[in-house]
Amino acid sequence: MQTYEFDTVILGGGPAGFSAGLYASRGGISAAIVDVNMLGGQPSNYLELENYPGFSKIGGYDLMEKFEQHADMFGLQKFPMQEIETIDLVSQPKIIKTKTDEFHAKTVIIATGAKPMKLCIPGEEEFIGRGVSYCAVCDGAFYKDKVIAVVGGGNSAVEEAVYLTRFASKVYIIHRRDELRADKIIQQRAFDNEKIEIIWDTCVTEIKGENTVNSIILKNAKSAEFTTLGVEGIFPYIGICPNVEKINGQVAQDSKGFILTDETMKTSIEGVYAVGDVRNTPLRQVITAASDGATGAVYALKYIDSLKGVKV
Repeated sequence: MQTYEFDTVILGGGPAGFSAGLYASRGGISAAIVDVNMLGGQPSNYLELENYPGFSKIGGYDLMEKFEQHADMFGLQKFPMQEIETIDLVSQPKIIKTKTDEFHAKTVIIATGAKPMKLCIPGEEEFIGRGVSYCAVCDGAFYKDKVIAVVGGGNSAVEEAVYLTRFASKVYIIHRRDELRADKIIQQRAFDNEKIEIIWDTCVTEIKGENTVNSIILKNAKSAEFTTLGVEGIFPYIGICPNVEKINGQVAQDSKGFILTDETMKTSIEGVYAVGDVRNTPLRQVITAASDGATGAVYALKYIDSLKGVKV
């Protein structure tokens, strides 16, 4: 097992992680990104972004490639595809152990992001990859000329429903309320799309099929009536939960598991910062993740200077 020592280790290689890595490396300290997946984070799966300043439209993968290239200019070290076994944030130095390596760091910046929440209904686990998907960009092409359902009413749900009409013959948006939560401009795109039909005040209670999904059971929230809807795929977009499995219990978190920070991104542990979607934040966008990363790295730098006796 190889042991590495860094001033800061950044857990996660999405926009928050790369922003932190850029600011840390440019600040003259040794910094590394450690990620359990390939680098790029969630935006790498987005077909396009149109709300990141400076780009009227840009592919998510293309934007994250630019993030990575910029951080590379300042010598950021990268360790993708690391299967993390343990994370010790309390010790000094902090220790991250993976299957192959061990990382010691004076500071840790947690940028592990979040993942889609599951419906937790019968049939969901059984049909993952066989009609149940959480990534329209990844799997949309498999549903050419098929009828599918998207569950949810926020930006992600409605945007992905519109995207899926490129392939599907019909897309149902199933929402438990009587109005969508998505931005008005995104809602209008769905309302204007002839392939989209919205089913209001309704929850999905079961996913059924044989080898693949062929129907879902719906329950109307007002009448309590159950109906069966024939679909060949279902895409849940009902929210996210933080990627904190190896961190839980070491730092202060809210009731949903998101890490609590102050305005400097500092957590309840000295020398540990949380940035991006993994923390309790009112907005989860690429731009806010990048902002968090910059802030967390700057204050990690100040903390490292304090360990050297430098006045900050």
